[in-house]
Amino acid sequence: MKPVSYTKIYILSLLPLFFLWLSVGAAAEMADDQIVVAVENQILQDPGTTLNTIDVTATSGIVTLSGMVDNILAKERAVTVAQTVRGVRSVVDKISVNPPLRQDPEIASDIEQALIYDPLSESWNISASVENGHVTLTGAVDSWAAREAVGKIAKGVRGVISLENSLAITYNIDRKDVEMEEEIERRLHWDALVDNSLIEVEVKNDQAFLTGTVGSAAERVQAHRDSWVAGITAVNSTGLEVDWQTRDPEQRKKKNLVRDDAEIQRAVEDAFLYDPRINRFEITVMVKDGWVTLKGTVDNLLAKRSAARDARNSVGVWHVKNLIKVRPSGPGDRLIADSVRNAFFMDPYVEGFAIDVSVDGGEVYLSGTVDTYYQKAQADYIAAGVAGVSKVRNRLQVTESKIMTYSPYVDPWYTYDYDWYIYPDYIPVKTDVTIRAEIEEEIFWSPFVDGGDITVTVDDGIATLTGNVDSYFEYNSAVENALEGGAVGVDNELVVNGE
Repeated sequence: MKPVSYTKIYILSLLPLFFLWLSVGAAAEMADDQIVVAVENQILQDPGTTLNTIDVTATSGIVTLSGMVDNILAKERAVTVAQTVRGVRSVVDKISVNPPLRQDPEIASDIEQALIYDPLSESWNISASVENGHVTLTGAVDSWAAREAVGKIAKGVRGVISLENSLAITYNIDRKDVEMEEEIERRLHWDALVDNSLIEVEVKNDQAFLTGTVGSAAERVQAHRDSWVAGITAVNSTGLEVDWQTRDPEQRKKKNLVRDDAEIQRAVEDAFLYDPRINRFEITVMVKDGWVTLKGTVDNLLAKRSAARDARNSVGVWHVKNLIKVRPSGPGDRLIADSVRNAFFMDPYVEGFAIDVSVDGGEVYLSGTVDTYYQKAQADYIAAGVAGVSKVRNRLQVTESKIMTYSPYVDPWYTYDYDWYIYPDYIPVKTDVTIRAEIEEEIFWSPFVDGGDITVTVDDGIATLTGNVDSYFEYNSAVENALEGGAVGVDNELVVNGE
């Protein structure tokens, strides 16, 4: 992992959570008031949504979000952020969307254009109808993942209040229940975001039923997604209980101690089959001691990035070297530049900024100024999704010094994949004692890290992490927690069990 020496300056004053959770560490259930403060803290820190207009309540670990945001992506992001907080059993979404007023024909036209710009949806006949900002998608796709991806494209258009995704899923195969059941179990096993040791899978009449226990609400959502294999017509995950204390450390270690490179290779290749952005391309996967190298050719940049993400989120993978080549066959540079500008205009996060776009040989150059690194990353992501783009050279300047961290359940990008992810060093704005307390707080509320095996020390803003973790995924997540806690640099001396 590349060394990190950056800062994240919060507008939030120090919360006394560290001292609160010490008194309840062994409690069977988290106190609701503590969960509320933890959820509010995570929403406040998240650059993609806002706490000012969102209210949080909790009853027996069931969190209710209410209030108002100006776009549907922020609404869904707030829900996902809440689901990643330890102790949250489920999230009830009562947030309303109140976007700037746009006419329905404008919204419908922009959705149509967005579907044309994105190479994912070019092969399907999809229609969008809009009534008072409420969108309905009709047509057919070939997988649940494709259905969700198309829905996300439509939600990224300004003015959308809600989306009814009525896209039909058409399978061209007839599969036995036992075959699909075994495939779901394999997906759960190889997904680094899911601890499958306490999950039972049963498939009846093409419908999947999940029962058992998971460690977070976000993990339950991920298990639900994994269960949509080819042939499945419905997934019922209501039988999955969320209990942050029931994870079996020994089972988790067993899941992550994968030694067979051939198994890892097959798992990554299988992950590609489930991803509609890359399953039509021939990608070669090579694995040596858990280090994955990807080779092949795709026709769009998001496909290349998606392949790296799928490999990274597979159990046993330590590092991904992405040698996939992007060779689009499509519009000329002038049309690509117009498409990128139009895509920026449609997006609720970046449309208000004056971003200059130029294109040379399919490579997009972005210049101008945005407020946050989140908006810079969003502009990068939007440009990468336009047909014909082979590379993004992101030269946007950021006025805010707040660092951008990464959550695999929330973010569509991987922070460290960007060549522009280089920040200057900053002088700590908090005392070492405060930074240490906030890092330990972040680790405690994270569903990704077992904080009981990690020791944190801070010297002049530099955090040192020592102890043991079960996977490379947990190893990286601890670094994110340290940065979120205000460290200006991280010395990660954690040892991965068995390595």
